[in-house]
Amino acid sequence: MILVTGGAGYIGSHLVMALLEKGEDVIIFDSLELGHIETVETLKKYGNLKFIKGNLKNLDDIRGVFMSNKNIEAVVHFAAYSQVAESVKNPQKYYYNNVYGTLNLLNAMLEFGVKRIVFSSTAATYGEPVYTPIDEQHSQNPINPYGMSKLFIERIMDDYDKAYGLKSVRLRYFNVAGADSKSRIGEWHDPETHLIPNVLKATKDKTFKMYGTDYDTKDGTCIRDYINVEDLAEAHIKALEYLQNGGDTNFFNLGTKSGNSVKEVFAICETVKGTDIPLELCPRREGDPAVLVADNTKAQNVLNWAPKNNLEYSIKTAFEWEKVFN
Repeated sequence: MILVTGGAGYIGSHLVMALLEKGEDVIIFDSLELGHIETVETLKKYGNLKFIKGNLKNLDDIRGVFMSNKNIEAVVHFAAYSQVAESVKNPQKYYYNNVYGTLNLLNAMLEFGVKRIVFSSTAATYGEPVYTPIDEQHSQNPINPYGMSKLFIERIMDDYDKAYGLKSVRLRYFNVAGADSKSRIGEWHDPETHLIPNVLKATKDKTFKMYGTDYDTKDGTCIRDYINVEDLAEAHIKALEYLQNGGDTNFFNLGTKSGNSVKEVFAICETVKGTDIPLELCPRREGDPAVLVADNTKAQNVLNWAPKNNLEYSIKTAFEWEKVFN
């Protein structure tokens, strides 16, 4: 049985779907502050899924999960706050939730003898890129509390491995895109902050705002590495298999090794929608690096993982989900 914290959220729910379709028994532990019970109800149709509502900031909540489910073999940990701008305004919220909550999870795992965890980390642990594509040897110098909270957790996991033998795989994502290929689940944030759904949601009454057209890039807009959410779910399954086969604590970048500019994303969205999307050009936002692209060679070599779906496919699945969802 696999425990997935934050499994009612965007990326977590796609992993749960992939696990269920492989015949795995899954427990979702989620506070539903950011996740959705409707997503859980959908997932229950596809396999043996148990849902437990709780908060990692309450040690008794997560201890109770392990106490009543003695057959948990491994944990995949998504539960976290993840808004960069909010983390700058309210770092206390991020350190308390992300770091303290994870400590409670790790301590409960130790208490009940569960020694394998896959952790949802982030490219934000690298900070401003010194070079691109970014590989795992790149220095980690986060420039916001969100990235710092994830880096703290990575360091804690190193210490917990050395002291207690708790093995972890940290997956550092770049930009995640798309939805379930059968439109059963998808991206659902309130408010929505991600580029692709916001472009797709734009209407004549809700203009899309493009921030920054004067970067030193091919068309003046930021370049990002967009990884399909189902490819991302597959990487988590590969990481679980790696740990179950005796793999040591490790960390991997998850991306496509190529980037697309905001203007390119916008153009693909227009093509997929088959309509012009109203656009307003705005000044750049503070803290947006010009280029963020992953070197995924290590994940390919060690986990035998490689992305299969391109950006256009991701946008098509996102658009199909928006039609169903709305």
